[in-house]
Amino acid sequence: MAHQRTERADAVRNRRAVLHATEQLLAEGGGDHVSLDRVAALAGVGKGTVFRRFGSRAGLLQALLEERSRGLREGITDGPAPLGPGGPVRERLLAFLDGLGAIAEGNAVLLSAHEQACAQDKYGDPSYQCWHRHLCTLFAEARPDLDAGFLAHAVLAVFDGDLIRHLTSPDDPRRFTRSIRQMATALLARD
Repeated sequence: MAHQRTERADAVRNRRAVLHATEQLLAEGGGDHVSLDRVAALAGVGKGTVFRRFGSRAGLLQALLEERSRGLREGITDGPAPLGPGGPVRERLLAFLDGLGAIAEGNAVLLSAHEQACAQDKYGDPSYQCWHRHLCTLFAEARPDLDAGFLAHAVLAVFDGDLIRHLTSPDDPRRFTRSIRQMATALLARD
């Protein structure tokens, strides 16, 4: 029988405080403003606590991105259609891109910082791997004649924090998501 380790209440509280401090620093000054020292000071914990839990600045940003995308991950595996299993592939793809687009539009500064910090291992990032796997599955089902792995990478490449900020304006906050949906619809079209 597998033993599940329950996290201590103080560890949960510290994790939340660290992620909140990271968000605050990102909002105040972007990715360059986030360091383990600053995060620890703002969260009211020791730098060692942050280092032991997250390992590095990249690990901290990965954890924050995973936190922001948890609902989407749960939705694609356990949620109702069209996002969850059982729906038509086209509707599932568009629902996924709606969800991922909303995360991207709401967290463009985080995505930019994450891209910079994780550049050496972008494709090994847990969030990226989850999104890529899901897109591969959908593209392979919808278009078995195409290279699903490449299409998934190509779609995810567009989720660039700087591009998202460039395309997102107060008078058209969902432009990026609308555009990525149009791109995906075109990829699904047959000649």
